[in-house]
Amino acid sequence: MAARVVITGMGIVSPIGIGISKFWEAALRGQSGITAIESFGDLPMEGYRSRIAGQIPHFQPPASGEDKFSYRVDRYAQMALMATREAIQDSKLCLEHERAERLGVMAGVGMGGMMMGERELTHLYEFHKPHRVHPNFIPTITLNSASGILAMAIGAKGPNLTISTACSSSIHAIGQAMQCIRQGQADMIIATGADASITPLVFAGFCALRALSTHYQDQPSLASRPFDRKRDGFVMGEGAGTVILESLQHATRRKARIYAEVVGYAATSEAYHMVVPKEDGLDIARTMALALKDAQLEAKQVDYVNAHATSTIVGDEVEVKALRAVFGPRINTLLINATKSLIGHTLGAAGAIATIATCLSLDKKVIHPTANYTDPDPNCALPGISSTIQKKSLRTALVNAFGFGSNNAVLVLKKFS
Repeated sequence: MAARVVITGMGIVSPIGIGISKFWEAALRGQSGITAIESFGDLPMEGYRSRIAGQIPHFQPPASGEDKFSYRVDRYAQMALMATREAIQDSKLCLEHERAERLGVMAGVGMGGMMMGERELTHLYEFHKPHRVHPNFIPTITLNSASGILAMAIGAKGPNLTISTACSSSIHAIGQAMQCIRQGQADMIIATGADASITPLVFAGFCALRALSTHYQDQPSLASRPFDRKRDGFVMGEGAGTVILESLQHATRRKARIYAEVVGYAATSEAYHMVVPKEDGLDIARTMALALKDAQLEAKQVDYVNAHATSTIVGDEVEVKALRAVFGPRINTLLINATKSLIGHTLGAAGAIATIATCLSLDKKVIHPTANYTDPDPNCALPGISSTIQKKSLRTALVNAFGFGSNNAVLVLKKFS
């Protein structure tokens, strides 16, 4: 019989707060973490179509003398380390009492160590000194640098994987972690999602895609507005989220607090376009249906959806089409919100942060507002989307994540009982 899988610890580094309590307090206020980008060094910001992002200005990793791991990796992996340490503390997990071979790490990463990558490339071409490239350049920029350093920091010798599927990366990481525990390959998995790619080149690339919001340069907090008629693109963000997954048997044995049970997961591809979702939404709907089938649940049992909802014109409308296809008339009773409205799109971290918000909603019977939902788009408007807090006893929730490359992932969470 497959093991039941539960979430017992969480940690977060986000534009609206470092630490679960600060994040959740700000989320319930509907606080925006979107601010103006002051500069990219000597590059003139006027050259960028968009000049705002969900930034974490006060993030400071421990000094090298205090932490032998953080100084060896890029900013995104430092954030993953910080979020993971909070999650371990939150779960009251005593690592020295656990079998290292039964503890694994799964990371969802979109871009990886881009800060060091861009810096070293710039220095190489500016100074023409290839022998002066940083000696840790290669292990730092590889996408598995976060999962690798996390395993070293906590002594995890079980499965160690990095999944990179753009915006859906960390939902896949959590889903694969669930499957790993179900199959008896591990007792616990540290599942994290992280990205910190507000860098000159990456940001220029997203601007060139014409995917970012450009209408709110003087009012950054208004720019991320999923499902709203005046949305004009997504806002980049940075951050990390970590959840600790355990078999129910293991969690019960150590008397762990349980936030939620992970009961379903599905992964599909539209095989359609690298950036734009197919307008009929049928493959997104299929992904939600498959996740519910994996959970052995029906659509009528779902109470809440944490939507992918990036604030793009096409993407939000397609997601709503898919939701209507799956839930039919039931759609009018669902609560729906968009965590990206508060923090922007954190790429590889987005799914993990949305999962944390969903776990807190299930645990505390409240969902945070969708910021800037002031003029509902008729093609997206649903009764369950609100710019204010919504309180309700919730049993089952979906977390949606859809990434570049036609990549879809859906997670099903359930209040533990």
